[in-house]
Order: sequence, then C-alpha cells, then structure tokens
Amino acid sequence: MLEVEVVYARPEQQVLIQVSVPAGSTARDAIVRSNIFSDASGLDVETLAVGIFSRRVTLDYILKAGDRVEIYRPLTMSPVEARRWRAKLKTPQLD
Repeated sequence: MLEVEVVYARPEQQVLIQVSVPAGSTARDAIVRSNIFSDASGLDVETLAVGIFSRRVTLDYILKAGDRVEIYRPLTMSPVEARRWRAKLKTPQLD
C-alpha cells in the first residue's frame, strides 16, 4: 500500500485527507477512496483538474508513495478580468 494525500482548498477552508492506496493506483482512485466530496459539493471527479505537487497531471497519473494529489477549483473569473478588477481597486477614485 502507498500512503498519499488528497488536498482540496475550498474558499473557506482547506481539506487534507491521507489515504492508503494499492500500488498502481491512479490520482482518480485516490480521490474516490478519500471520499473528499462526501458533502455532495456537486463536483464530478471526471471533470476535475488535478496536480501532484503543483504540477498538472491527468486523472490517470500512476501514484508514487508520498504524492500529494491536489484538486484545483475552477476559476471564478478569467485572469484578464481579475487583473482589471485588481487595477481598478488600486486606482484612486476621484469624486
């Protein structure tokens, strides 16, 4: 058995679950085994973006001992919109 971590950062909290998976298991297997979405968050495992230590991988990635499976949340706004929003906040408003 391999010991791995499954991590998901919600807006209000971070969730980290350690799981044991058989050798040859995939990132998908670890996510399912962790039951990290037991709260019925509405996320579908097959549509998740995941990574191992900040490096994007597919759900079929074969895990190694000590891997940290990171589940990435979808963006709430595009990077361009976010940059404009931050610039607007920094610009002094003249009345």
